[in-house]
Amino acid sequence: MASFSLSIALTFCAYLLVVLGIGILAWTKTRSASDYFLGGRRLSAGVAALSAGASDMSGWVLLGLPGYAYLAGMEASWIALGLCIGVALNWLLSARRLRIYSFQLDDAVTLPAYLHRRFQCPVPWLKLSSGLFILLFFLFYVSSGLIGAGKLFVAVFGFEYQLSVLLGAAIIIFYTLFGGFLAVSWTDVFQATLMTLALVLVPVMATADLGGYSDLIGSIELESPALLSMATDRDGNPLGPLTVISLMGWGLAYFGQPHILARFKAIHSHRQLHTAAAIGISWSLLVYIASIAVGITGLALLSTPLEDAEHVFMAMVQMLFHPLVAGFLLAAILAAIMSTVDSQLLASSSALAEDIYPMVRGHQLSEKGRISAGRWAVAIIAAVATGVAMDPESKVLDVVAYAWGGLGATLGPVTLLSLYWRRMNWQGALAGVISGGLTVVIWKQLSGGIFEVYELVPAFFISLAAIVVTSLLSPMPEQRVEDGFMEMSQTLKRQD
Repeated sequence: MASFSLSIALTFCAYLLVVLGIGILAWTKTRSASDYFLGGRRLSAGVAALSAGASDMSGWVLLGLPGYAYLAGMEASWIALGLCIGVALNWLLSARRLRIYSFQLDDAVTLPAYLHRRFQCPVPWLKLSSGLFILLFFLFYVSSGLIGAGKLFVAVFGFEYQLSVLLGAAIIIFYTLFGGFLAVSWTDVFQATLMTLALVLVPVMATADLGGYSDLIGSIELESPALLSMATDRDGNPLGPLTVISLMGWGLAYFGQPHILARFKAIHSHRQLHTAAAIGISWSLLVYIASIAVGITGLALLSTPLEDAEHVFMAMVQMLFHPLVAGFLLAAILAAIMSTVDSQLLASSSALAEDIYPMVRGHQLSEKGRISAGRWAVAIIAAVATGVAMDPESKVLDVVAYAWGGLGATLGPVTLLSLYWRRMNWQGALAGVISGGLTVVIWKQLSGGIFEVYELVPAFFISLAAIVVTSLLSPMPEQRVEDGFMEMSQTLKRQD
């Protein structure tokens, strides 16, 4: 085991040297707050697409989703199906309009700033409330990545869980702190490639080791034929409509993820978004299918049941591959974790430094001050999230589900309608943000009956209804707000 760990350690070190080198290079190219938070809006189509995908798919795509498939079988495919639909709709409905509109609104860097300027809000409550909800849910989201890092280092090296969390946090903070958005986006491309190779290679090798596809299916059927059906749970009981709605409902949250939407705003030109969308949708489809395949093949390959289902990918890698190759594949977990946590840290720090802090201080910061505040915010948020992640009993999928749903319900409806509904006003936007966020927080505390539905689903539609009703019951938007919307619409038509 010692030589095995040493081989993996060498591979990990090589990976980390590449990532940290990218962070240092990006440091030399960061000259403004726009550079730090959005890469100066100069990402290519490929970088934007893969960065959006890698930022989306944290360690849960190598730990949580395969673990769920390992426990529940093909039932997990409903989550993947909902997410694939969500990815496609987000690229097709949001990307182009958000890139044009955010640039038009005085180069709005953050999502709260975009909403504030989109509705010319006369009071700070929309910007403040959306910024605070981003901080709240991103604390849990960042902590889920650190939980994944803790599990990785415990499984591979036998480190203490708390030490593992601290080590993962230190690595991520370093290059996010110094390189900002460029470092995050460049490393995301590298990490997206690594994640894809790992997710595809593991189930392919597992199937070959079992003797082929027929033997794989036969092995699973011996345990429980129901594991191969999307219509039943692992015990053969039919899935109810509430279960299917909850699982597919994951896809709704894509419209409200600031760290993903930031890639739409950062692309060099909105004319590149068609290419980026094709790349992003195709890549996401491949990764989600492969992630489910890891869990399904793990059912047949691993004869001894795992104590923690979220270790299925790691257990398969250690069983199937030479230590050097295993180190490379296990580094993909760290890549997945880092590619998301860094983006989430950057999105939450931008909300704190760009939206909340200046309001508390009562004045705007200088360019240098904004970058400095952003870096301090990264350190503070990471420290708090590290504290939240210290419980070794935490499950990656559970924490991700709460944070993902919270962001999706708080910001998804308001962002989507802001791009399409001319009549929407700041009162409606504020009602949507608050109702969506509070519904997630309250619904999560309840159980039984209708409350077994994933909190994202009711919260999303409650937020949607609150926006529409409040906007219709309050005054029309000011003329300058309508003029801004029409300018965006005309820009779209000119480019069609």
